[in-house]
Amino acid sequence: MYNKFQRWKHKNNLFLVTCCTLLFLSALTSTIHAQILRRYSFERGLMGTQFKLIFYAPDSVKAKQAVQAVYARMDTLNQIMSDYLDGSEINRLSETAGSGRWVKVSPALFDVLSKALWIAENSGGRFDPTIGPLSQLWRRAVRRHLFPSKAELQKARRAVGYRLVQVDSATRSVRLTRSGMKLDLGGIGQGFAIDEALKVFHFFGIRSALIDLGGDILVGDAPPNQPGWRIDVGSGKANDADTLTLILTNTAITTSGDTYRYLEHNGRRYSHIMDPRSGLGLRHFVRATVLAPDGWRADALTKVFSVAGWRKSRHLLQRFPQTELYLLENKSGRLRSWKSAAFK
Repeated sequence: MYNKFQRWKHKNNLFLVTCCTLLFLSALTSTIHAQILRRYSFERGLMGTQFKLIFYAPDSVKAKQAVQAVYARMDTLNQIMSDYLDGSEINRLSETAGSGRWVKVSPALFDVLSKALWIAENSGGRFDPTIGPLSQLWRRAVRRHLFPSKAELQKARRAVGYRLVQVDSATRSVRLTRSGMKLDLGGIGQGFAIDEALKVFHFFGIRSALIDLGGDILVGDAPPNQPGWRIDVGSGKANDADTLTLILTNTAITTSGDTYRYLEHNGRRYSHIMDPRSGLGLRHFVRATVLAPDGWRADALTKVFSVAGWRKSRHLLQRFPQTELYLLENKSGRLRSWKSAAFK
């Protein structure tokens, strides 16, 4: 009986030792893996702004392969979504407006357009991917300091309205029902692009990355031995004492404001941020910073909350779960700010 007990005890001790050894080796392997990851940084121009990548990879070969794949994906998306490029897919689709034709589009264009229409519906039209006719007028106005005429604005408004877009998910087709319509994904395209970039990194096994496309930022897992990525958020003004420091993982963050781009007309200041319902830039200073699970949502919602303003945004935020907002607004000479939970 005693010998049996000793043998049982010996076997169990061996089992415990084996388990502890395996756990130790697993932890050691994870530690070594984290230690050998190296930091890489790349930057280039894209979509009229700067595109910056910071990420951790095991070696330069894997890093360069991943970056080349990301760049290729970004160039493809630019050819699909840019309304600045002649012959882009979105411009070819816009050319069919009012023809009655259903047009089969690429998976990427259908995906981003569906997301844009979802934001439009849930924001009550404060974001609208059909704003192209108005945004063309407003771009020219801001660039040339030439205010659009009433006739120009009225003509453009008639061709704007997200409900004029019909989509068929079964055939991945789109129909623009009114002549003169022109799609503009500028308020969501950069956010969608950084989401796609992170997907490419994941394909190469790279999980710890920061992607910045003109201020639209998406972060993945934390850098090795760090709690997360450090992101500083301020009002955009010099000597800002209200800067917030956030430590983020697997989150998108975007800020939108008119600190540098605006138009003055008859003593009034108009932002480059346009209200799709009026066709004019906002007449008050507003700066919105949004945290969201993905880039497309953060990008589009900065425009939504900028248009909605301080009071309405606090209620509108409830329609977009997992989204946090920091809004700074100067209206009628009164400066107001509001931070939701994540920013406090």
